[in-house]
Amino acid sequence: MPMSTLIFLAILSLSVLTFPVAIGSDPSPVQDFCVGVNTPADGVFVNGKFCKDPKLATIDDFFFTGLDRQRVATNALGTNVTPVFADNLPGLNTLGIAFARVDYAPNGQIPPHTHPRASEFLIVQEGSLYAGFVSSDQDGNRLFTKILNKGDLIVFPVGLIHFHVNVGRGPAVAFTAFNSQNPGLITLAKSVFGSNPRINPNALAKAFQLDPRIVTILQTKF
Repeated sequence: MPMSTLIFLAILSLSVLTFPVAIGSDPSPVQDFCVGVNTPADGVFVNGKFCKDPKLATIDDFFFTGLDRQRVATNALGTNVTPVFADNLPGLNTLGIAFARVDYAPNGQIPPHTHPRASEFLIVQEGSLYAGFVSSDQDGNRLFTKILNKGDLIVFPVGLIHFHVNVGRGPAVAFTAFNSQNPGLITLAKSVFGSNPRINPNALAKAFQLDPRIVTILQTKF
């Protein structure tokens, strides 16, 4: 076998071995930390943020408080999300993680959505949640669900549609974590029926097997 072919096969094999790792989470940092700031005066641009001079970093860049406080869930879905991302905890920049607290009113929910860049785990702090995810078309769109109670944890694989709904008698609280500092968010109903500009109702009507007038009504909701 020619040497060039052997070299090509070796490179291809290495690529196959390393590619899943490369896309599994954010790239590993090459320094202790890169505290994110919004001004270029402080350093280089990394992961969407400028880095503060490491010598100017303080403990407050890595500290967040208040996640013990209950939030009022007043939106239409009956939930209130408190994110802990690099935008409000700058020390998270380049570390490949993010966090959030979710408060649910009775019957409140986080509707079907995906995170294109991260897997997620959710742990229930208070109340009971009906939570689950749907596998891909190739897997037959299987539904995986569980009733979660205090102390229970569920994992949502990266990119799959998932949801969580408060099915208890009172408020609920959960904490979520992601293996990306910017997991992304695509809410299905909002993306499909609330896109800007709107998707042609006739196209959606055929996709969902609905009357175009119903699609138009749904588009007015988002």
